[in-house]
Amino acid sequence: MTIYKLHERGLTLTTFFSALTKKPPAMKLQAAAILVIFWLGVFTVHTVRGSAGSQPMRKFACVNLSTQRLNIRQLVNYEKQQVPVNAIMFITEKGIKICVHPDQKWVQTAIKKIDQKRSTKGK
Repeated sequence: MTIYKLHERGLTLTTFFSALTKKPPAMKLQAAAILVIFWLGVFTVHTVRGSAGSQPMRKFACVNLSTQRLNIRQLVNYEKQQVPVNAIMFITEKGIKICVHPDQKWVQTAIKKIDQKRSTKGK
């Protein structure tokens, strides 16, 4: 468009160029959508790092609990677990992990024996 035609329409060069640089409403909506998606991505990564990422993930979690009584002499370690179920995970000399209910009397006795073994090794 020539300057003469701009003048005929009552436009100046500044109004012509400002009209060219204005974005249509669809472009504004797309830009806003992209910003929202980006923000949600950053928020999600931050949330995951703050919760699960800051805690070590267990490779093995108790879901089913054994009802059998174990030989206390073969147990070398234990871990307490509350999620997904409240349980004690015993680890045997061979590295086998067995989950049991923590309220049983023999389980409490086994935990005390393992703790005693740990304390005598530390001395």
